[in-house]
Amino acid sequence: MRAQNTILLIASYVFYGYWDWRFLFLLIFSTLLDFFSGIAIHRSHSRRLRKLWLIISVSINLGFLAVFKYFNFFVSSFADFLVRFDLEPNIPLLNIILPVGISFYTFHGLSYVFDIYREKIKPTYQPVDYFLFVSFFPLLVAGPIERATHLLPQISKPRVFNYHSSVDGLRQILWGLFKKIVIADNCATIVNQVFADPGGFSGISLAIGAILFAFQIYGDFSGYSDIALGSARLFGFELLRNFSYPYFARDIAEFWRRWHISLTSWFKDYVYIPFGGNKGSRLLTVRNTFIVFLLSGFWHGANWTFLLWGFYHALLFMPLLLLNKKRQHQHPITTRIPTVSDTLKIFTTFVLVTIGWIIFRADSVGNAWEYFYRMINPVSSMSIFSLGPEAAMVIIFIFAMLIVEWLQKDHPHGLYFKSEFGKWPLARFAIYLAIILCIIWFSENQEQFIYFQF
Repeated sequence: MRAQNTILLIASYVFYGYWDWRFLFLLIFSTLLDFFSGIAIHRSHSRRLRKLWLIISVSINLGFLAVFKYFNFFVSSFADFLVRFDLEPNIPLLNIILPVGISFYTFHGLSYVFDIYREKIKPTYQPVDYFLFVSFFPLLVAGPIERATHLLPQISKPRVFNYHSSVDGLRQILWGLFKKIVIADNCATIVNQVFADPGGFSGISLAIGAILFAFQIYGDFSGYSDIALGSARLFGFELLRNFSYPYFARDIAEFWRRWHISLTSWFKDYVYIPFGGNKGSRLLTVRNTFIVFLLSGFWHGANWTFLLWGFYHALLFMPLLLLNKKRQHQHPITTRIPTVSDTLKIFTTFVLVTIGWIIFRADSVGNAWEYFYRMINPVSSMSIFSLGPEAAMVIIFIFAMLIVEWLQKDHPHGLYFKSEFGKWPLARFAIYLAIILCIIWFSENQEQFIYFQF
């Protein structure tokens, strides 16, 4: 077990350092900080000292995020504010690169020290185990955001190769590659054109562009999550599920229980509940809900569009909260064919989510407004956007993906096969071959994972 963990830790550091070796020092320092802070919190007998160590760890971790991710945003925003009063500030900006995955591994460490402070877990005294928990390469750069209560016990016990789990992991990797390369990267070609010049396209073209971005970001991020979970299973680990077919949700509350599940649950456990959750007055619950959504938006990046996106989803959440209906769709649809009512709810939720994705994708609030204006104004543009054969093929693949995931909605991923399917090996391998050929065919349109920038 020690040899396994050591090899995986070295491999993870090589994996991360291959991007930029200089940021390994930041990753190691952050990991050391939380490792020793956890021990110090556990050994402290007074509540005041425990809280002091917690504050030190949280402040330094969030300080790194503030410098690398948010410093230029706040400085630029303050400078823009001063310009309104005819002042011309000359405030220097930091010319630094955002370390890939910093938001993810920072939240890994914070959850660890929070859980020790709340006495949910005891600290580990094995540095290799904890370092691997933070930097395990499948989840290091884009999640899922793991919990020490879930992953550390798996790291601290012997693991043996499991053939069936590994085979299913390879299937999940294959499905993730399909969603990333065939769906997301090909959607990106059209989405980039439409969002770069919304004035050059008709309203219907802009609507199609927004829909394609909804599937681009889903295929991109859920595809990465499938690759991460499948890769981890090859080494004997079961990571937290991050997506559960979110576009089949029937309201916004259900959507957020299915989309980026690890981040949603993180904010719920470490922000929403500590702030009082829904235990106080209705006004307090509303306040806590807005705090969570605004922080979730700001976590994604230093831009007013992300804050507006979080605010928009908080507004969508309000009717469900105020009418006590946020858990009315806690269980997924079990029927093979959805009812008319469920179909309308799924369609409405998808439309509302897609409107939010326009805000998310736009470079600025002004660009988002221009996009909305031209999309709903039929005379804003007289040009006609032809989808072309490539885009038409992507739409066909999107429908194919939705059909597969609807049929597999009771299973963890699209290529999960029941044991009885083993009676048809030729059909199974024909599906594998078809997906592999599609991945190879579309592999030229390479796009960076969207969530690497967060």
